[in-house]
Amino acid sequence: MNTSLPSHSQAATRVPAASRHGAFWQRSRAFLGLLLRNPAAWVGLVILAFILLLATVGHWVFPGDPWDMVAAPMLWPGEDASHPLGSDSMGRDLATGLVSGASVSLLVGLVSTLISTIVGIGVGMLAGYFRGRTDAILLRVIEVFQTVPNFVLAVVLVAVFRPSVATVVWSIGIVSWPPTARLVRSEFLQLREREFVQAARATGMGHWRIIFREILPNALPPVVVVATLSIAYAIQTEAALAFLGLGDPNVMSWGTIIGSGREQVVDAWYICGLPGILIVLTVLAFNLLGEGINDAFNPYLRQK
Repeated sequence: MNTSLPSHSQAATRVPAASRHGAFWQRSRAFLGLLLRNPAAWVGLVILAFILLLATVGHWVFPGDPWDMVAAPMLWPGEDASHPLGSDSMGRDLATGLVSGASVSLLVGLVSTLISTIVGIGVGMLAGYFRGRTDAILLRVIEVFQTVPNFVLAVVLVAVFRPSVATVVWSIGIVSWPPTARLVRSEFLQLREREFVQAARATGMGHWRIIFREILPNALPPVVVVATLSIAYAIQTEAALAFLGLGDPNVMSWGTIIGSGREQVVDAWYICGLPGILIVLTVLAFNLLGEGINDAFNPYLRQK
């Protein structure tokens, strides 16, 4: 029977791995503790839970096609029990439309933010790590995108291509990545000179391993905060595009409802008011959640 003990080198490689694993979970617990103790984050999570419930379970409570004309035009909320939130000028049930709009808004916000975050991280980490000519070229690309107002560029992209959910998602994602890229570049410029990165270079670790294993995990916390706020921006942009008639003509969104009810805003304000309130609540929820995440990542708060 082999009773030999692990060598000193084997033990040395196991201990740091275990300590890193333990440190990760310790930091995660501290972060969640600070996040859950933040009143703003709690309010944002409660509102967001309501919106998610509306988007997922609402289809069972208010089934049917949101485009179907199933009621008398311009029923006020509470006037007909079978249509508790009323109807629009064409007799379409508002509750069914608001449920459909919740799904569309969350889908557009999350997917477009994912696209912008991936593009921003990719451009920012290349510019910040390799610096020199790479940094100069990518900075010019970022500046080109930032010279044109985001919403104007999104309108142009959606108008050029056929309006659809996919077109809106890609357009919003393409126009909203530069702030993330600048943030990641700044983080990489600072982190690439830190001692643990210099030690990784000294051990012969390649560029891409250093980027993805050493620097990027430490650069992600502020990116998470920016991504949370970007979701709110994407939801607002989608609603504005749909209001202008540049949304998917086959999908009922909150912006579509507001656009269809703008001519009746004096006589039936609720047609624009109800989806407008939901947009405000959703944007507020993500902003409050982003504020809570930012406070939880704040190193000064961790020491309190």
